[in-house]
Amino acid sequence: MPDKVKLKKYANRRLYDMEKSAYVTLNQVADLIRQGRQVEVIDSKTKEDVTAFILTQIILEEAKNKNILLPVPLLHLIIQYGDNILGDFFENYLQQMVKTYLAHKNAVDDQFKKWLELGLGFSNMTQKTMAGLTPFKSFFDQFSYSSEKRDKRKKENWNDKARFLKARRCQTVSEYTNIHSQSDVFPNFL
Repeated sequence: MPDKVKLKKYANRRLYDMEKSAYVTLNQVADLIRQGRQVEVIDSKTKEDVTAFILTQIILEEAKNKNILLPVPLLHLIIQYGDNILGDFFENYLQQMVKTYLAHKNAVDDQFKKWLELGLGFSNMTQKTMAGLTPFKSFFDQFSYSSEKRDKRKKENWNDKARFLKARRCQTVSEYTNIHSQSDVFPNFL
């Protein structure tokens, strides 16, 4: 299966998938892109590459359905300056910024998962380690609390640790969210 899907755009706004020999909708084209495929759209009459136009159409249709796309002040600037200033920005920097953001987001998500696994791993390791460190447990039990009180105390300690880990996770998620909400990606627009 080739990485690039070639489509023809006809005058009636229909798209023809040359690989499958079938007409496709904008939603089907969007699904192809979500699967990691690249598309190339050629106007059947003029043989002109209209890929950017079709991709923009897909984005606008999805924005219309969800009633979101870009912040209104940014849209005003795009219209106001058009190709003069923002064209260079979008062409050279926006794609790299989005790729960097996604890479950073994935790295932070992976690190957070490792922290969660590490916290759970410590709980399991501690139980195993403590069980192995008490070969004279029955001897020492004579001098300590009753087994009921001791079990209750152990359970309380584990509950305290679990509450601490849960609070730390919430704090980390809150800090992560706060960092991204204060991002300076579009400082003048948001």
